Amino acid sequence: MVEKWSTTIPKLTGREPRKVYVYVPDAARADPEARFPVMYMFDGHNVFFDTDATYGKSWGMKEFMDESETPMIIVAVDCNHNPNNGRLSEYSPFTFEDPKLGFIRGRGRTTMDWFVHSLKPMIDRKYPTLPDRETTFVAGSSMGGLMSLYAVLQYNEVFSRAACLSPSIWFATRRLDRFIRDAEIAPDTVIYMDYGSREMGHHENMRKQFAAVTSRLLEKQVLLTSRIVPNGDHCEACWEEQIPFFINTLMYSRS
Repeated sequence: MVEKWSTTIPKLTGREPRKVYVYVPDAARADPEARFPVMYMFDGHNVFFDTDATYGKSWGMKEFMDESETPMIIVAVDCNHNPNNGRLSEYSPFTFEDPKLGFIRGRGRTTMDWFVHSLKPMIDRKYPTLPDRETTFVAGSSMGGLMSLYAVLQYNEVFSRAACLSPSIWFATRRLDRFIRDAEIAPDTVIYMDYGSREMGHHENMRKQFAAVTSRLLEKQVLLTSRIVPNGDHCEACWEEQIPFFINTLMYSRS
């Protein structure tokens, strides 16, 4: 079951409404006492329904979760659709300037403060969640993948695991490296990170940057799963195909 409702993020877009999608597994109805891990996701409009997706193709998360009977709640929040780089601004931890995009004011911290201090408490009150750090995850792709990496490192006391698909690690590379180097994270932090082989040519030195970021994460003793997806592309159809890989990583437990 996916519930859809509207909310606002006052510090980002004032009173303008945006959608929140919440997937609750069928097991919640079967056992009212059951509690579930929660995965927060970016670009919520692209997660569940083709009719809502930007390019007419979603990740199909509901179908996977139902068929696999994965015991997890998913909370996916719509991005800022302002054509004046609204999404880039909200999903960037860093302010930067690009020859094609111009000046982008990074408001990633404001975005995550809302996720952590406003959205998460609301979800924990309303839904049968396991609210602790060990059962709170974050996931996204592209700029949402970068935000997932930022979230699990900057808000490590809230998120223990992250899935970063095709993360936008191609800009502000020095600041990103310094940020990862200085992050204070727990030794049980789990990160899944992938990149499509066909994406490597989209940005200069992308393979080198992917190696640099994964190496820095390993230096921080992150429990890292890193993949180059054969013939992988930068699109929802490809990210859908990676769902079994990253869900297995996020849910994996060995006592």
